[in-house]
Amino acid sequence: MKRFVMALGLILFLVGAVALVHPNFDYHKREEVARVGRVTATFDRPERATIPPIAAAALLIAGAGLIALGPRLK
Repeated sequence: MKRFVMALGLILFLVGAVALVHPNFDYHKREEVARVGRVTATFDRPERATIPPIAAAALLIAGAGLIALGPRLK
């Protein structure tokens, strides 16, 4: 149980650190615009997602807390 809590804390801490350094990330969303029989027309639209700094800080704090409290568990 200790290792799981500490590993989860480390993952949360790393995700929070990456979110603070690089809060925006781009991805492509594929949409189907037309379908005629078995032929379909799709469109790839670029999207951008932003992680708020408060959420990144919360991940950092939660991760640090789990790392600190992990060894104290039974």
